[in-house]
Amino acid sequence: MVPFYAFIFLPFIFAIIVPFLYKYLNRQIHTGWFVLLVPLSIFIYLLLYIPSVAAGETYRYTLPWIPTLEINLTSYLDGLSLLFGLLISGVGALVILYSIFYMSKEREALHNFYVYLLMFMGAMLGVVFSDHLLVFYGFWELTSVSSFLLISYWYERRSSRQGALKAMLITVFGGFGMLAGFIMLILMADTYSIRELIANLDVIQNHELFLPAMLCVLVGAFTKSAQFPFSIWLPDAMEAPTPVSSYLHSATMVKAGIYLVARMTPIFGGSSVWFWLVAGVGLITLLYGSLTAIRQTDLKALLAYSTISQLGLIMCLLGVGSLAVYFGPGESGTVFTVATFAALFHLFNHSTFKGSLFMVVGIIDHETGRRDIRFLGGLMQVMPITFTIALISGLSMAGLPPFNGFLSKEMFFGAVNEVSQAGIFGLGSIGVGFPIIAWVASIFTFVYCMIFIFKTFGGRFRPEKLTREVHEAPLGMLISPLVLGALVILIFFFPNVLGKLILTPALTAVLPMMDVTPYDLKISAWHGLNLELLMTFSVIIFGLLLFKTAKRWIVALRGFPQGLMLSHWFNRGIEGTEKLSGSLTNRYMTGSLRHYLIYIFSFFVLLLLSSLLGLYGLHFDFSQDAPIGFFEAGLVIAMIIAAITVLMAGNRIIAIVALGAMGYMISMFFVIFRAPDLALTQMVVETVTTVLFLLCFYHLPKLKKNIERISFKLTNVIISLAMGLTVSLLALSANGHKLFEPITAFFENAYELAGAKNIVNAILVDFRGFDTLLEISVLTIAGLGVYLLVHQRVKRRESNETE
Repeated sequence: MVPFYAFIFLPFIFAIIVPFLYKYLNRQIHTGWFVLLVPLSIFIYLLLYIPSVAAGETYRYTLPWIPTLEINLTSYLDGLSLLFGLLISGVGALVILYSIFYMSKEREALHNFYVYLLMFMGAMLGVVFSDHLLVFYGFWELTSVSSFLLISYWYERRSSRQGALKAMLITVFGGFGMLAGFIMLILMADTYSIRELIANLDVIQNHELFLPAMLCVLVGAFTKSAQFPFSIWLPDAMEAPTPVSSYLHSATMVKAGIYLVARMTPIFGGSSVWFWLVAGVGLITLLYGSLTAIRQTDLKALLAYSTISQLGLIMCLLGVGSLAVYFGPGESGTVFTVATFAALFHLFNHSTFKGSLFMVVGIIDHETGRRDIRFLGGLMQVMPITFTIALISGLSMAGLPPFNGFLSKEMFFGAVNEVSQAGIFGLGSIGVGFPIIAWVASIFTFVYCMIFIFKTFGGRFRPEKLTREVHEAPLGMLISPLVLGALVILIFFFPNVLGKLILTPALTAVLPMMDVTPYDLKISAWHGLNLELLMTFSVIIFGLLLFKTAKRWIVALRGFPQGLMLSHWFNRGIEGTEKLSGSLTNRYMTGSLRHYLIYIFSFFVLLLLSSLLGLYGLHFDFSQDAPIGFFEAGLVIAMIIAAITVLMAGNRIIAIVALGAMGYMISMFFVIFRAPDLALTQMVVETVTTVLFLLCFYHLPKLKKNIERISFKLTNVIISLAMGLTVSLLALSANGHKLFEPITAFFENAYELAGAKNIVNAILVDFRGFDTLLEISVLTIAGLGVYLLVHQRVKRRESNETE
């Protein structure tokens, strides 16, 4: 069987091919049909692993990348990564099928859309299958970059650009925090492998960096999975096309933080801080999302906040389930093992009903031209199939039978009831708050589900409020939500097929210390007349009462001052930062090269000279220095004369020749010090730059004959002397401090280590390979930016001429 890590690269390979397919074949066939082969192939391939993974097997493959730095593409397949891999590829296939009928091949730049989508899919697969912490982080940030491109796909819209920027700022900030946590974990356990971290729990949990590492990792998880207060980016990300929203915010990006928490539970679980943060933040997010969802009039915004709410529910369950690590194998541990099982179950259920609901919203928007509930109503008369899908998925999200959301919601009620009686981590009377908050949030969840279904499809049909003639969506657009809706029902009647083959292996991966095989983890819709069932009945009763009386109280809720919303303060902060940075930039960006050099050199002198003096770094030791010979003294004098010539020259040609002479004399120093490689490199570079200078200056106007002011020259002299003095003192002090063994001997083996006869080239290309690569990348990006600006200017000029 082909190693599964090969399928991580498949989306990236197709991302390179798609632009060519679009260019030559888009007129004949929709590009999405070719892209559909990628997730479909991955999904079918991963299905083949289900029997062996369900039997307890795991797979690990290592593809060497940078062995000397211990950075390899190590992929690990167990129950948890298989669960996420199936969601990423399965829902991805349905989303691409849906997009074929949703995205017009005549009006949309489909090559960009599918390239971004494939990049994101590959990044998500890389996240869930990576066992190497640094590779994990690389894929993690790639999800932020590719989601930025997807959210800003309609970049001509200001709201799309702002939503993409907000999502990227928050998730990348969290990613930096997560990276700091990973580095601390690496320092604690001296390994990059997640598997080996779990094997060295004693070393990690007793280390002083344990708590800081945990907090940093949670920052990354909370930002990516839109937990309160970082949840403000997700509603603005709804500016993306509906297929993107359906994919990113139901099955992939927002689930990355859930995956991280689940994967790190064996390491941090059992800690009181981990429990309170994960379970507490999840519970707050659940309540916040459900309350805010009711206020929305835009269908996508309502689903966005409902996603926040559901993610909070899953996060809370993972926090409660982490108590199994504290109790260990036994009766108490078994109870909380079920909570983790419920988290995985609801994660799968959420992907089915939420993906379907997003597609329903896309259909409504596509067919009516509206997403505002205030203009909709009565759509069940003209869109019966869409209404049926919305009813199934909406009631599942509300937690009603006979739909899969009911099963995992009952397990959620059971978990919060158990944690209220745990009696550890200072829960006591505070633990009662868990079931109360969960119950209140579930009531509001029920209400926003009713609003979504019946305010959109019920009531009077008002075609005059719509911008298009309404009819049922085409069959191609209905296939994907129909498949997800069918899963919603099938899972309710056959939940243990999913539980046995996929969820139980995933549970084993999250809680490897728990022997889950003896435990009865069968999912059942009926557990008798218990507290959970009573909570469900009361949710329905109070939910219906609130829904029926919504006109009386929802206006007050929607009238909540925007100035008190977190998103408002974030936007104000960004605006304030932009104004402040603009003001500062206008002060120092004068357009004068002289001013810029004054700023740079002055800062350099103040920082380094004050550091040398303040830290007592001035130390000179000339005892080991070689005597200064006649040739060295002569070259120094000649260089001084050449430098003065450059300053005093009244002709550019003379200045260029004097500057070149300085460079050639530096190469003579390399010859004297027996560094022929450096001398040759310096001479080649000096020759090329001198020729380029001559070519450029030939086209410039002549120098002005007027004499410059004395103050101008005096400023130059002061800054030049200060700069020269600082660099000289720094070099002499560095030579006088021998804190470490010199690395000269290491580079002398350049031929053995790098196969290079030229030591300078070996340092630039091999020893400093990443540095040089990044420099080239920066220059390439800058070049592309210049090209795009020039290209856009030419296009704008041509469009103005045609008008």
